[in-house]
Amino acid sequence: MTTTIEDSGLLAALVAAFEEEHPGIVVRAITGGTGDILEYARRGDVDVVITHDPVAESTFVAQGHARERRDLMYNHFLLAGAINDPADLRNATDAADAFRRMAAAETRFVSRGDDSGTHRRERAIWRELGIDPSGRAWYIEAGSGMGDALRLANNRRAYVLTDEGTFLTLKGELELEMLYAGDSLRLLNRYGVMPVHNPRRPAEADSLVNWLTDARGRGVIAGFGVAEVGRSLFIPYEPGER
Repeated sequence: MTTTIEDSGLLAALVAAFEEEHPGIVVRAITGGTGDILEYARRGDVDVVITHDPVAESTFVAQGHARERRDLMYNHFLLAGAINDPADLRNATDAADAFRRMAAAETRFVSRGDDSGTHRRERAIWRELGIDPSGRAWYIEAGSGMGDALRLANNRRAYVLTDEGTFLTLKGELELEMLYAGDSLRLLNRYGVMPVHNPRRPAEADSLVNWLTDARGRGVIAGFGVAEVGRSLFIPYEPGER
């Protein structure tokens, strides 16, 4: 699973609920960026993967590394930063404009820098603008998960692209503000679940995938965050929804 699922706290909730209903199955969760997780699956080190790069996931299935891909859940990315907002992201017209403003102002920006789904989305927006920020003084590559990247941005008073689930979970320990959100085209954050081809434990893998995408797993996802922040941090896909 990707680090956003762990850092938001959803991972622990899902594993606890699944193991309670399946006392004979123990889930050992390994977290990392999407690129790392897909590589683990290619090597046969894991039985099930949850990542958030639909294009890479579709390619992964087409190459025969996974038996299928199922839509699991979604939330959105957002841009957070210091309250003074030196690049004026609050008035950006869309996500591309927000990124353009950061580059023009040369304000500090923390990149995950770890080939995660979040990092891939960030790089896609820079490519759309024809901007390569690599090596620039204001561009800070964290090489870390979402939680640590947020903490680094907080310490450096920098902007950062984050999923809303992790941001809202950690917001109480940060001085970062949500400055831009709402570009549903560029900032939709879709998660998929895939059972790998030839898993070591096929019955257990199928049990987990089926549970995650049926009413019980969707219920855990839909309820996660409601008590703490007043709304779901991740929205489960209903059958047939995309």
